[in-house]
Amino acid sequence: MVDLPVLDGGRSRSVTDQVFDLLYDRVVTLALPPGAKLSEAEVAAQMGVSRQPVRDAFYRLSQLGFIEIRPQRATIVTPISEDAVLQAYFIRAALEESCMRVAVQRLTQDHLVALARLIDLQAQEIRAGNRAAFHALDDRFHHDICAFAGLEFVWTLIRDNKGHMDRARYLSLSYGSETAFAEHGQILEALRHRDADAAVAAVRQHLSRIEGILARLRLDQPQVFG
Repeated sequence: MVDLPVLDGGRSRSVTDQVFDLLYDRVVTLALPPGAKLSEAEVAAQMGVSRQPVRDAFYRLSQLGFIEIRPQRATIVTPISEDAVLQAYFIRAALEESCMRVAVQRLTQDHLVALARLIDLQAQEIRAGNRAAFHALDDRFHHDICAFAGLEFVWTLIRDNKGHMDRARYLSLSYGSETAFAEHGQILEALRHRDADAAVAAVRQHLSRIEGILARLRLDQPQVFG
């Protein structure tokens, strides 16, 4: 059982949402790896909440395919599903490629400078070997392109569908972060030149790396798959 924080009762979000968000993060970052057991009672006790919001959060996670609730047996974190990863990739690629065509028209010089700063921060985290921080900055880079283009809702759709893809990506950051970093530079360069076709091609290449990641994980860590 992974350590979970006691919830801050002063937050405006519902208790169920807070429990869900924390468990979702633990599953995606593999702090709760495939096969990990979850106890409704233990989660409630650690987080200082009643069992009902934990039960509701468990249900939401099960509907997304991240945990399996087994009556009279332990609830477990599901293995990574290759089909679920590829479905998430299909959705994300379609949305981000469309976003790029809008972004090349709408991003200002200030936006481009802000994205360049993010890439500089990514370089620092790679040098420091901070996988979690790089992952967060990776997400922020993609989010900010959508937001700067006036398409924040697109990132909301991507975020809600990319969790299975993220689990595989997170496992690859020990060897794939430098490639991801370089490809962020290519995306930014295409945006700077207002080249929609190049931006689309760059983000397509970047996201399609997931297929190679899956193949490598199948060899290196077959135990994480169902």
